[in-house]
Amino acid sequence: MNCALTIHKYLEKEGMKEVKVNAIGGDVSFEMNGTHTKEELAKGIKVLGYSVTGEQELVRKKRKILSTSLQRFLFCFPFTLLLMLHMIPGIEFHLLMNSWVQLVLCLPVYLVGMSFFGKSAIKSLKNGMPNMNVLIALGATAAFVYSLYGTLIGNAEHYMFYETAAAILTLVFLGNYMEDASLHSTQRALNSLAKSQKVMANMIAYDNEHNEHIFPVDNTQLKVGDLILIKSGEQVPVDCKILWGDAHVNEAIVTGESMPVHKYEKDKLIGGSVLHDGTIKAQVTAVGNDTVLSGIINLVKQAQGDKPPVQQLADKISAIFVPVVIGIAVMTLTINWIMIGNFTPALMRSIAVLVIACPCAMGLATPAAIAVGLGRGAKAGILFRNATSLELFKNIRQVVFDKTGTLTTGEFKVAGFEICSPIGSDQSSDVRRQTSHDEFKQLVYSLEKYSNHPIAKSISRDWKTKSDMRWNKIEEVKGLGMKALDKDGNEFWAGSYKLAEKFTEDDQHSVYVVANGQLIGWIDVKDEIRPEAKQVINYLHSKNIKTILLSGDRLEKCQQLARELGIDEVIAEQTPQHKLQKIAELNAMVPTAMVGDGINDAPALAKATVGVSMSEASQIAMQTAQVVLIGSGLKNLPAALGLGRHTYLTIKQNLFWAFFYNIIAIPVAAFGFLTPTFGALVMGFSDVVLALNSVRLFVKKVE
Repeated sequence: MNCALTIHKYLEKEGMKEVKVNAIGGDVSFEMNGTHTKEELAKGIKVLGYSVTGEQELVRKKRKILSTSLQRFLFCFPFTLLLMLHMIPGIEFHLLMNSWVQLVLCLPVYLVGMSFFGKSAIKSLKNGMPNMNVLIALGATAAFVYSLYGTLIGNAEHYMFYETAAAILTLVFLGNYMEDASLHSTQRALNSLAKSQKVMANMIAYDNEHNEHIFPVDNTQLKVGDLILIKSGEQVPVDCKILWGDAHVNEAIVTGESMPVHKYEKDKLIGGSVLHDGTIKAQVTAVGNDTVLSGIINLVKQAQGDKPPVQQLADKISAIFVPVVIGIAVMTLTINWIMIGNFTPALMRSIAVLVIACPCAMGLATPAAIAVGLGRGAKAGILFRNATSLELFKNIRQVVFDKTGTLTTGEFKVAGFEICSPIGSDQSSDVRRQTSHDEFKQLVYSLEKYSNHPIAKSISRDWKTKSDMRWNKIEEVKGLGMKALDKDGNEFWAGSYKLAEKFTEDDQHSVYVVANGQLIGWIDVKDEIRPEAKQVINYLHSKNIKTILLSGDRLEKCQQLARELGIDEVIAEQTPQHKLQKIAELNAMVPTAMVGDGINDAPALAKATVGVSMSEASQIAMQTAQVVLIGSGLKNLPAALGLGRHTYLTIKQNLFWAFFYNIIAIPVAAFGFLTPTFGALVMGFSDVVLALNSVRLFVKKVE
């Protein structure tokens, strides 16, 4: 809107950096430059007609009476209705035709209108940033003063346009109310997320005798470390970790996935999710702005303040729109007066030009669509960090995937193993083989449980035993694996092929086990392919988007995965530096999206046209990526691509309407084809059309 552009220009004029104004939600953020204090900026914003509440949010100052567009409309409507009764065929009230009676009826409407439009117009002119209210105030004042002049000179029948002044103000108040209501609907998804943050919680406390007591508290009163009880059917009040019990949890509020997830002890719960069944006791891990849900809401609000490139032309036109329209209105008055030879119809046409022009339509075209796009994305488990990424998605012609943790789950499982040299040679062959299997697993578990490597962790999980071996010394040797010495001085290793290259040329296994310089066995570990990966790849191919696998893993494994999923191209055995170079090369050819999850993917994610990570990715990967897929793995990638394209399409439709409306409406008014009253009504509905078109994104199929 024009008011958002006014605040944006003011803050930039004062030297603020990274200014973001959310025209829909009213939030404003910027970086201080040290030359002004918060108090000085607040004073400057107050002069513009706004007050600062908190550190980042700017809202229009509220008044006790007639503080909303709806209240002003309801106050003005009865007076305007009486003024216009004489225009209805068959209804004659001679008293209402009296110019002094019409002045008395119009005066309250005019005063209320000027207290809002007039005050705003004067402040905007003082700051050199004229807004839309200048046009409304000029149009209404011209009609009112012209009518008042006729009344005072006793020639009212030729100057009676009180109903025009009142109708302009009343109908614009109605239009503002409808605009506010329709724009509020674009925030529907975000508002539902925000509402889920405020609930009651069952807090657990203990008395001096260690007796447990449970009492209800507002979740805003909880602190990190507090204990809470959550029962079946209740909403998780804040982020927490399960200490006791298990439950099926619906995390659709964050992930968009309605299928409940089974959660156990030590699992984390996201505030806002709902327990389908089960009862748990949990410890609070995050509150307030530190929770997952608050982080998502804040990121979406920040993104709504971004301006994608497509909005820049509209902003430039909006900045000069009001002076240009005033110039057109003056030309309309002059030319029509000369051509018609009558001042009254010429004035009505110039007033119609003033009130029908709508700079707000151009200012709202992008924010309205972005608000819906970002809100729908957040609701579905797609977090866009900025509005630009929504627009960039429309051009993506190839998608690059990392392997481990992206196309695969990153959760390894033992796929097979073989013992080359049996452990224990004093038993019969059959018994020895069976015993060797048990002892082999015991040995490997005893070594790998001390490692943090994902493969070692998976083996420890699958082969866990209570009777593990005790070591005199154990250490992890970088690039090789785990090394241990038992009480008898025997040396054991579990690690990479480098340990076994002296004993075998077979390098296709995951872990090799060596005892006292002898290869005793190997283990194969398989990383499971994400169940949705094949479907996502097929979707991309259906849209003529090329798929590429870019990984640091061995070429053979990458080629095998690519064959299973139908990926077009494989680039394997790449370091983080090589990945960065490859993404730069691919970007130079066509716009490229990169999907990754690890620390080694972070540089490539930042370099790609659009970087995409998943919520289970490393923190640095999520912070670097422009888009985060929450909870459902790759499942939401097609929706993210589709939502980006359709949001951009909606923005283009909105901008077309905004320009088309003004290009057509202003000449129509200038040539006298509509009255100022009808012009005010049409102008009020022009913004509603944009909002309704944007709201279609909530239900539109985007995949």
